[in-house]
Amino acid sequence: MRIVLDTNVAPSALLWRGTPWRLLQAIERNEALQLFTGAALLAELADVMTRPVPAKRLALFGRPAHELLTDYIEAVDLVTPFAIPAVVSADPDDDQVIAAAVAAHAGLIVSGDRHPLDLGSHQEIRIVTPAEALRLVGIP
Repeated sequence: MRIVLDTNVAPSALLWRGTPWRLLQAIERNEALQLFTGAALLAELADVMTRPVPAKRLALFGRPAHELLTDYIEAVDLVTPFAIPAVVSADPDDDQVIAAAVAAHAGLIVSGDRHPLDLGSHQEIRIVTPAEALRLVGIP
């Protein structure tokens, strides 16, 4: 299954040991699961990682943001969307995650943001929470 993490899920997966982290671990251990992202999502993630709360968390790990981002980039496959569809009218920035998922031919978008979650799906790509994604990949 091809999976795209929304930028609101990726920092949690990288910095805390909750459900998003468990999902990332499951993806890394299961060859049938592939993680994808787009350049716009990576740029947003880089910005998020420099904000006060993530920066403070990174300081606890003793790792700079660029090292953690490098590790993430090595774990994902980068796709280039052909177009950015106007799908999430309430928050057009969320269209980037939709575009990456379409370009990746993903089966899942994992998000914690109500705007894409309210859609439920787009072009047969399910949009689910991290907890729902864990269940879908067989992790209780």
